Parts: sequence; structure tokens; C-alpha cells
Amino acid sequence: MIVGEAPGFNEDRQGEPFVGAAGKLLDTLLARISLSRADVYITNVLKCRPPMNRDPMPNEVESCSPYLKEQLALVKPKVVLILGRHALERLMPGQGSISRIHGSLIKRGELAYVPLYHPAAALHNGSLVADLEHDFDQLRRYLDQLLAPPPPPVPVPVPKQESEQLRLL
Repeated sequence: MIVGEAPGFNEDRQGEPFVGAAGKLLDTLLARISLSRADVYITNVLKCRPPMNRDPMPNEVESCSPYLKEQLALVKPKVVLILGRHALERLMPGQGSISRIHGSLIKRGELAYVPLYHPAAALHNGSLVADLEHDFDQLRRYLDQLLAPPPPPVPVPVPKQESEQLRLL
């Protein structure tokens, strides 16, 4: 599951998350680790675009919180990618700044979180693209670890005496 901040202009018009330039970058990053939109559920903390594309206000975040909680409950993700500081503050308050913890794996119970820079931030500050690429490469390793099927059970040898009794039956 991927959680961003809020719809941008294109997202608001089309009613779908990450369809603008930030979405194209996200698609490229997903493809880099052999994933596509079909493999993930994408949503935002806010469900509508803030006026003038300003930062979300605390009351707006709080108003949308039940919807995000319900999405998490319905999707039941094992891994949540947190895109940007606003999503980080909503999902993991007090965890620290995105610049300090981006690309790290943080486990909370059964759920694993990976905070990342928001693709829109990388479009405004080109130096963040390399960080995002590196973090997505690291994400692939996390996913391989976290989503790997459990090893098959090891067969338990039957003592010789019991196997002879079973053969007689």
C-alpha cells in the first residue's frame, strides 16, 4: 500500500491518485523494482485537494483520518510506503523527519512501514531523485524479505519401530 499526502490538480480532476507528473515518477520507480500500479493500492491522507495546493491543515487531516483507517483495514497491507512528511506525520507521528528516516524499514506489530520522499518533492528538488531510486532499490530487498513464502516444513523422521507397526496395519 502506498500513502501520499493529498490529490494534486490532475488527481483532483481525474479522481485517481498519482496521475500527474509525480505519478509518472512513481510509476518509473515502481517499474525499477518490477512492480506496477496493479501490484499496489495507492491512496492519500487527504481525500480532496487543499485550496491553492497548500499544506494540509490538522483539521483536514483529522477529518479524513477515518477513511484512511478504513482503507488500511480493508486492504490489510503487509508493507505501507509512506510518501512525504505529511503522510509520515499522520501514520507515524513523532517518528522524526523524512530526511532522517527515508528508506528505512520500521516494523510496528504485523505492519512494516517504509518512509520515502514524495515524488513531487523530487520533481522540485532533482537531487532527491537519486535518493528515491536508492530507497526503492532498498525497498525491493525489504519486500523480498517480508513477502517471501515461508520455507516448507521439514519432514520429521518416523522412528523405525513405529514405521514397522504402521506397515503391519
